[in-house]
Amino acid sequence: MLELSDIHKTFYAGTPNEVRSLRGVSLSMQQGSFVNVIGTNGSGKSTLLNAVAGTFLVDTGRIVLGSENITRQPEYRRARRIGRVFQNPFSGSAPTMTIAENLALASRRGLSRGLGWSLSRSLREEIADRIRTLKMGLENRLDNPIGSLSGGQRQAITLLMATWVKPDLLLLDEHTAALDPRSADQVIRLTHEIVTRDQLTTLMVTHSMQQAVHLGDRILMMHQGQIVADLSGPEKARTRAEDLLSRFDALRQRDQLTPAVRDLLELSYV
Repeated sequence: MLELSDIHKTFYAGTPNEVRSLRGVSLSMQQGSFVNVIGTNGSGKSTLLNAVAGTFLVDTGRIVLGSENITRQPEYRRARRIGRVFQNPFSGSAPTMTIAENLALASRRGLSRGLGWSLSRSLREEIADRIRTLKMGLENRLDNPIGSLSGGQRQAITLLMATWVKPDLLLLDEHTAALDPRSADQVIRLTHEIVTRDQLTTLMVTHSMQQAVHLGDRILMMHQGQIVADLSGPEKARTRAEDLLSRFDALRQRDQLTPAVRDLLELSYV
C-alpha cells in the first residue's frame, strides 16, 4: 500500500546549519494497517510524514502509494489521495467558513470544483448526520464559523473532513498534542472509531506512549532520522509504555558513548 525505499532528506545542506533529517528510511505498510511513529524531538517523525505528504521533495529514495510512484508529485496532487490532520487545531480548515461549508468542501476532495453551490439540502442532512456521531452537539451549529469552536471540537471536525472521502492513506501528526486531556481522549476515541470502521491505512505520529501501545497494530521508533525499532504482532501486543521509555533511555545512553563503543553495541541493541 505504502512503500518508502531508502528515503534521504537533508535541510540546509553544505551550511553550518545542515540537518540530516531522514537517513535512509525504508518502510512498507499494508492496506488497512495502523502504524504509530514515536521518537524524541528532532528524530525525524514529522519529517517522515511531510515527506509522504509532499510538503517537500526528498533528496533521494522512492515513495509509492498503491501502485503509483508519487516521489516527485507536488503536495496538492497527493492530497487527492491522502487525508491529513495536523497538531495545530487551527490548521486544515477555513476558520471564517461555517462547519457545513468546510465539510462541503471536504466532500469534494479529488473532484473538480466549479462555481456552483455545493451545499445541497441532501448534503446538509448528511453533514448533520455525520456531525451527530461526534456526540458534541454540533449538529445544531452547522452555520457557526469553525473558528468559533474549541480546539477539541475543531480537531474532531478536521478529522471528519480528512476522512469524509475515504483516503488511500491517513496521516495524523500529533493531532491531540495541543488539546487538554479530556478533548484528547475524545479525539482519540473518534480516531479509533473512524479508522476501525473504514479500515483506513493510517500513519500516526505521537508523543504519547499510551496511545502508541493501545492503538494500531505496529510501532516504529525513530532516532536521528532512522527507524531503530519496528514492533508488530505479539511483540507489540506485549509492549507496555514503560518498555518504550526504557528503549528511549537506552538510546540516550548510547548517544553518550564514544563512537567506537557505540558501534560495538549498536547491533545488539537494535
